[in-house]
Amino acid sequence: MKKFSLILLAALTTLLSAYGQGARNIKINEVMTSNKASITDEYGRHKPWVELSNIAYSSYNIRGMYITTDRKVLDKSLTVPQRISMMSIIPSGDDRTLLTARTHVVFYLDSHRAEGSFYIGEKAMPNEPMWIAIYDGNAVDLIDSVSVPALKDDCSFAREKDGSVKWEIKSPAEVTPGTNNLLKEGESKVAKLKREDPYGFGIAILSMGIVFSCLALLYVFFRVLGIFMSHKQTIKKAVNIQPVKAAVAAGGVIAETGHKTKVILKDGLQSSGIDKEVYIAVISMALKQYLDGVHDNESNIITIKPHSTMWNAHIEEKHF
Repeated sequence: MKKFSLILLAALTTLLSAYGQGARNIKINEVMTSNKASITDEYGRHKPWVELSNIAYSSYNIRGMYITTDRKVLDKSLTVPQRISMMSIIPSGDDRTLLTARTHVVFYLDSHRAEGSFYIGEKAMPNEPMWIAIYDGNAVDLIDSVSVPALKDDCSFAREKDGSVKWEIKSPAEVTPGTNNLLKEGESKVAKLKREDPYGFGIAILSMGIVFSCLALLYVFFRVLGIFMSHKQTIKKAVNIQPVKAAVAAGGVIAETGHKTKVILKDGLQSSGIDKEVYIAVISMALKQYLDGVHDNESNIITIKPHSTMWNAHIEEKHF
């Protein structure tokens, strides 16, 4: 069982490593160079934009990455400071830069950095071709790039579906900023799942996560149950020990006798012509006999065995 668990854990680790999140899973997903009637920014303006997508099944923070539209950065002889001067950095300090699984974010071009976290100064010439790229935080490693053809107003250049290799020009009615590129009306959940996860890796990871969670819960449940049953058996054994049983029995008898004493005293005081000292004497005698081992073992019964003491016998007078 232990060997099987290790093999399963190794397989899961390998699968997660292969499809684990990293900068390579951040893709340029859609670009619009001439925005006349498409989405508006926070200030109500129509700005050209670029959409980035996280195609992985885990989260990744894109802060510190760079976006550029200057092809000169492809020159390998450039120093890092020279490259950075040709790029716009994605700032930190904004929670929205943390892209969860299969999510998107839109950056507005031709803007000033002071306008907000998602405004960059990279230029986009309307109705003209454009090259755009994203670089890792070292400003050297190219993560993704695309050459955008000349686009008509409100048209976009987008991947056929998120993360795919094939690109296409979308009409204004088909533009999908901030959401999946491939949308179909009336599509069933099963069809959507097949489209978004064609190889089943996402559902496999989800299923294994559920199985491992259930196994962990079962382990905790039976572990706690085992501890409880162990303590229960220990308590039973302790109760069955003779000194403990004798103490419990004696305690019960004493409690019962005390209760009956209260009842007798109460009844005696309320009865006319009966002296309470008589009751006390009877109870004291019964307790004395119980402690001396004379009392029998019947429950709820106080047995008093009479003994002749001859203290009230008449003394016969003898006459000589």
